[in-house]
Amino acid sequence: MGKKATKTLDNMYYKARMDAAERNEDFSSREKAAEILGIDRTRLARIELETIFPYPEEVVLMAKAYNAPELLNSFCAKECPIGIGNVREVTVDDLDRLTLKVLGSLKDIDVLRKSLISISEDGIVEEAEESQFYAILESLDQIASNATALKIWAQKNIKVKR
Repeated sequence: MGKKATKTLDNMYYKARMDAAERNEDFSSREKAAEILGIDRTRLARIELETIFPYPEEVVLMAKAYNAPELLNSFCAKECPIGIGNVREVTVDDLDRLTLKVLGSLKDIDVLRKSLISISEDGIVEEAEESQFYAILESLDQIASNATALKIWAQKNIKVKR
C-alpha cells in the first residue's frame, strides 16, 4: 500500500477510503478509487484535500463503495445547506457501546411519556411548562441520535435491508 497523504489525514472521505483499502487494495490508490467511483481523479483529490465539497451523489457513491454509511450522516450534518442545523452528526461506536447508549437514553421513556401527556393534554404548552417541554425534546433528540448511530452501525456491519 502507498504512503498516507498528510494533508488529508483528517478528511472523512480520505479516512473512509483508507478504511476501505484495508478490505480492498484498489482503494489504496486514489486513481483506482476514482475509476471505481466514476469520479475524476483530480476531483477526488480536491475533495480529500477539502478544496471543494463533493456533490451529494458523489457522497452516495463513496458511502456505498467504501461501505461507509456514516459519510451520508456527516455530509448532511456538516456540508449540506439543508442539513446543517437540521441533522445531528452522530458518532458510530462499537455495538456494545451503542447498545448502552440506546438503553441509557430509553431508561426514562415512561417519565417522558407521562410528562408529554401532561403538558399536551390541554393542547397548548403553557409558559410554566416550556422548560420541561424543551427537556423532553432534548431527550427525544438524544434517543433519535442513538437510534441513528445504531442504524448506521447495522448498515455498515450487517447489511440491513432498507
